[in-house]
Amino acid sequence: MREKKIDRFFLIIIFLLVVFGVAMFVSASLGILAKNAKTFYSVLFSQLVLGLGVGLALMYFCSKINYKFWRKYSFLIFLGSILLTAAVFIPHFGWSHGGAQRWIELGGFSFQPVEFLKLGFVIYFAAWLSWVKNKVQDFKFGILPFTIMLALIAVILLKQPDTKSFILITVTGIVMLFISGVPIKYILGVGVGGVFLLGTLIFFTPYLQERVKTFIDPSADPRGSSYQIQQSLIAMGSGGIFGRGFGQSIQKFSYLPEPQGDSIFAVVGEELGFVGAASVIFIYVLFALRGFRIGNSAPDLFSRLLVSGIVILITVQSFMHIASITGVFPLTGVPLPFMSHGGTSLMIYLMAIGIVLQVSKSSYKAKSS
Repeated sequence: MREKKIDRFFLIIIFLLVVFGVAMFVSASLGILAKNAKTFYSVLFSQLVLGLGVGLALMYFCSKINYKFWRKYSFLIFLGSILLTAAVFIPHFGWSHGGAQRWIELGGFSFQPVEFLKLGFVIYFAAWLSWVKNKVQDFKFGILPFTIMLALIAVILLKQPDTKSFILITVTGIVMLFISGVPIKYILGVGVGGVFLLGTLIFFTPYLQERVKTFIDPSADPRGSSYQIQQSLIAMGSGGIFGRGFGQSIQKFSYLPEPQGDSIFAVVGEELGFVGAASVIFIYVLFALRGFRIGNSAPDLFSRLLVSGIVILITVQSFMHIASITGVFPLTGVPLPFMSHGGTSLMIYLMAIGIVLQVSKSSYKAKSS
């Protein structure tokens, strides 16, 4: 038996994403420095120390833990993530920002528990699907449990409200169902039901209506609901082929809303141009392809679904961000993984990468035996 090794190519992809992400995050955050130095250093600390530092430690730690550990404790992990996410509604414990109740504050630090819920869902759903195995083709073992989990998650997330995270979890779950062998007719049924639910939400939710109107006509309200997409497109367009140069963005100063967060890809396009933006997209595509390769080579059904779920979650979120900034998809406010501000997101996704790396070692061992 040959010595177990992690997938080095996948690790190189993660290294590129993290290094490039840190560079672009620091550059985009200069817009904050121009306004408030204290806020700038606070944002920098939460991203680089709490997000990146703790995240890398968790990635290393998880790359050493046998992936079967996550299956053994999957239900407790999912239940804990559900309770933690619901805790945002506890007075003096959860706090709101911009009309959304999505954060918990402890000891002077705040975090978004929905990031734990995303990973917790993937772990538990992978465990469930691997447990029922061929029974997943039966409605009561495949679609029904998924619907129940989604209903529970919807009660919490749509109350906050956090529609984008609910959509992300739903899409991830549907693809995991497909991979596990659920009949297409059931998946199409879930898809139609999801579209109907989303349409109902849009009909009764004014801010979602505004986002759809902005998507249909980005020039409708340039000083109001269309402001962010207008400024993002200006930033992308002014970058041209090769960009203004690293750190030279103009839009991040007073124009782009949250340039270090929701609008970071617009900063990439302005500073590095079409070439730089296309390169970032290419790296995410490589991430998806290599991640799925690790999943396909995984030693059992649980590890295959676990890796695939993590890769789907990160990939879908990445392209939701890119598509919304370029006007291909309605604005979602979803951060770009490994780049946008969000210490909790960066920490959890690096932790998830550690799990994928551990499975890649198991895959290598299985092949070499």
